[in-house]
Amino acid sequence: MFDQLTARLTATLEALRGRGRITEDNIAQALRDTRVALLEADVALPVVKSFIDSVKAKALGAEVASSLSPGQAFIGILNEELIALMGGGGAGFTLRAAPPVVVLLAGLQGAGKTTTAAKLARRLIESERKRVLLVSTDVRRPAAMLQLERLAAQVHAEYFSPAAGASPEAIAGAALERARNGVFDVLIVDTAGRLHVDAELMDEVRRIEAAVGAAECLFVVDAMAGQDAVNAARAFGAALELTGIILTKADGDARGGAALSVRQITGKPIVFVGVGEKPEALEPFDAARMASRILGMGDVLSLVEQVHRQVDGEEAARLARKMVKGQGFSMVDLKSQLEQLQKMGGVGALIDKLPGAVVKKGAVSAEQGDRDLRRQIAIINSMTPKERRTPGIIDGSRRRRIAAGSGVQVQDVNRLLKQFLEMQRVMKSMKGGGLRRLMGAFKGGLPPGFPGR
Repeated sequence: MFDQLTARLTATLEALRGRGRITEDNIAQALRDTRVALLEADVALPVVKSFIDSVKAKALGAEVASSLSPGQAFIGILNEELIALMGGGGAGFTLRAAPPVVVLLAGLQGAGKTTTAAKLARRLIESERKRVLLVSTDVRRPAAMLQLERLAAQVHAEYFSPAAGASPEAIAGAALERARNGVFDVLIVDTAGRLHVDAELMDEVRRIEAAVGAAECLFVVDAMAGQDAVNAARAFGAALELTGIILTKADGDARGGAALSVRQITGKPIVFVGVGEKPEALEPFDAARMASRILGMGDVLSLVEQVHRQVDGEEAARLARKMVKGQGFSMVDLKSQLEQLQKMGGVGALIDKLPGAVVKKGAVSAEQGDRDLRRQIAIINSMTPKERRTPGIIDGSRRRRIAAGSGVQVQDVNRLLKQFLEMQRVMKSMKGGGLRRLMGAFKGGLPPGFPGR
């Protein structure tokens, strides 16, 4: 989402490197470049002005440690101000009311409210062990209710089917009664949207909120909405007592202005970020981590949490036991590892959370890495079970058959087999305390078998 902004800010910081100290002259150019970068990212003008004034005051008035270069000092100031701009160290999303807690989702049409409702339900069910009831009050959009009903089944939440012809507020009230009688912990209410803000939309969402007395009113906003997001945020903030913001489609090519503007405009914290279409693609928003990613410093903590959440622990333990015992590393094991990487979102999802310097050093292209990942899995799938267990039997004719079956060139099969042999040698070195040799495989970048190498 912030690729363009990150690139511009990185260039600005590079220009400060090599300067002996921060002065009004060299900081003026950096501030101009930062202002342009924020405006190009579609950040609202009042937000840009406030941000730049705050950075300037700190940059020119701060006592900079002698060990820090101007670039290091300026990036520290930018980091602090970005964290403050996006909400600081807020408490995040918490269910603070007696059950059933009503969570109302509001926003414009196309922002992703319905899929977000299902993602939030899944998170509450799996992370907090809550019983969740979903209801749609969208009586205008065709198949809106059917969509939420099917999504509810996917995430193992219950769905409230409204009576035909009922008004949105009547549907919400009946769902609340069902949540009370059914001893549900949370009721998530998905509301209708419009392509633009109008009085009818605002009046409807106010009536729904009055019918259920929502403890949490979350404004769902599309990260690609740009300045429209700011206008919608003002309107919904005036109509409802918002408690937080959910930013959707943050995995797209949005310029990031919504994330940096909406919180400042509404005064409410961003609590979640949608990073994909899958039910699990909803992450808690952390201003410090997001600021780190914007400035090209990566988000390794989120990467570690993602690994813990999505990697199959039993499969990893099985492979570790094989390595310690010196047992053969097969194509079956390699396919398992590649599929684990794919499950985490592929190479692109990992690169997004790595520091810019590491990515540059490894020279990894996210698109090329993901293509290689899919190609390698297809090649292994075209092998027979015996070939996966003992790749040494794969001769020229077998290579041609595997290439034809996976839709690749023979050279691609040869390349995968060569990478596999290198990885196999590394795995064998683990027997007898060869960890140091394993770490040596990582020197200077990514291991030989990593997709994209």
